[in-house]
Amino acid sequence: MSMRWVLALLVLGLSTAPCAQDAGTVEEAATTEAAAAPAPPADDPPAVAGDPQRGQEKSAVCAACHGLDGNSADAINPKLAGQHELYIYRQLKQFKSGGRENAIMLGFASLLTHQDMRDIGAWYASQRVLPGVANDGKVREGEDLTWAELGRRLYQAGDAERQIPACMACHGPTGRGNPGSAYPALAGQHADYTRAKLTEFRDGMVWGEGTRGHPITENANAVMAGVAKYLSDEDIEALATYIEGLHRAERQPTTRALARN
Repeated sequence: MSMRWVLALLVLGLSTAPCAQDAGTVEEAATTEAAAAPAPPADDPPAVAGDPQRGQEKSAVCAACHGLDGNSADAINPKLAGQHELYIYRQLKQFKSGGRENAIMLGFASLLTHQDMRDIGAWYASQRVLPGVANDGKVREGEDLTWAELGRRLYQAGDAERQIPACMACHGPTGRGNPGSAYPALAGQHADYTRAKLTEFRDGMVWGEGTRGHPITENANAVMAGVAKYLSDEDIEALATYIEGLHRAERQPTTRALARN
C-alpha cells in the first residue's frame, strides 16, 4: 500500500489493518479505500515525431560516449549518427524498462520521457555517420580471400548450406536498415562494437525478453539470436570489418549541374 493511500485512509479514520475486522467491515473498507485513494500517476504521454534541434540540446550528456554528432571516438561505444529515430526511441525505452540490460544506459534513460527519446533519436538521425575502413588483409595465408570479401559475401548472400541468411535482406544493400521497422542502420559501425554484439547474439542474447509492451517487432534481436546462431568467429570478424567500411556512394554532380556552377 502506498504512503498516499495510507494517508488517505488515516484522514477517513479507516484502519490500515483490515485483518482485525469482520468480513463485512473489510469489504466496506475496501470499497471506501478504492474510492478515496488518489489516482495513480498518468503514464508518459504518447510521443510525436522528434525535433532534431531539441534533441541536440537533450543529447548533450550522450556526447561523452557517443560523440557530439553521434560518431563515437571509442570503438566500444556504438555510433548513433544516421541511425533511425524510431530505432533509437525503441532502444531507449528498453533501457529504461530494463528490457535491455545496461547499467550505464539505465541511469541515463530512466530520466527521459518518451518525447525526449524521440527528440534525441531525431537529432542523431539527422547526422551523417562517418564510415570506417574494412580490413583487406588475407583471411588465411596462401589464399586470396580477404576479410572484406568474406564479409561482403556473407552480408549480401549469406550461406544457405549453414542456414545463415543474407544480412542485406533486413539491413539493406548499403546498410541503411529500415526506418519504419526494427531493423537498424549498420553502415560505418565500429567493427569492435559489431563484433561484440554478434557474439552476444550467437550466444543467445535477446533484448526485451519477458518485458511487457514490447512486441516481437520491437525486439528484432530475437530474430538476430537465430540469425547469428551459426556464425563462426571467422564469420563474425569478416562481417564486422565489412560493415565498418560499408557506406553509401555519394551522388556525383551531373554535367548540367557542373555547367551551372
